[in-house]
Amino acid sequence: MKIIKISATESTNDYLKVLSREKDLEDGTILVAHDQTKGRGQRQNSWVSKAGESLTFSVLKRFDGFPVSQKSALTFAVSIGMKIALDELQISSVEIKWPNDIMADGKKVAGILIENSLSGRNIQSSIIGIGLNVNEEEFKALPQATSMYLNTGRRYEINRVLEIVAQEVLHQLSLIKPSGNSELKQHYEHSLFRKHYISVFETETGKKFNGSIRGVTDQGELLVETEHESIQHFTFKEIKLHY
Repeated sequence: MKIIKISATESTNDYLKVLSREKDLEDGTILVAHDQTKGRGQRQNSWVSKAGESLTFSVLKRFDGFPVSQKSALTFAVSIGMKIALDELQISSVEIKWPNDIMADGKKVAGILIENSLSGRNIQSSIIGIGLNVNEEEFKALPQATSMYLNTGRRYEINRVLEIVAQEVLHQLSLIKPSGNSELKQHYEHSLFRKHYISVFETETGKKFNGSIRGVTDQGELLVETEHESIQHFTFKEIKLHY
């Protein structure tokens, strides 16, 4: 596991993407920044981090003949890796909020952004960005956010957290198979936030409805049982979970 450390960058994903074009980086190379100033999340959201208190890093994963049709396995593997690592660090009630937010006691402690480079119908490489709140003491404008410190009352050594999280994420990525990933999917489904609980969802048109999460499809679409007892599946852009 090769780790490249830099003092600051706007986005670790963008920095690693450029670096991987300029140099022949090995599979599993990690770029970690002390300060990330313009981190990105899902749905064009920004990821706010605090220098020295957050862990912001990106992982380069190379593939040989990995089909685009199996790309959901990346989300499954990285999310599971994050959960296992945080469980090891004794963070309480760690769950995965579909598709790839990591929750602790019902609040967001980490986010994941995966960007793929394609060659025909295959994924050639992926840049996996991870932002983890480690030692923050407060989130004034983000009531649904938390940190490892707020969860346990303990302070953490950032480099040690990086080592544990990166090793587990890389291990889970090594389990991905081009032919299918049912075991990863089952583990992911078992860890889903608010699974089997009645929740409020909002469609892309703004319509809200009640339903309960039942799992995900092989393609990573969310399976929701509606009030009419029918199970519908939704892509990431089609639905939001309000809780």
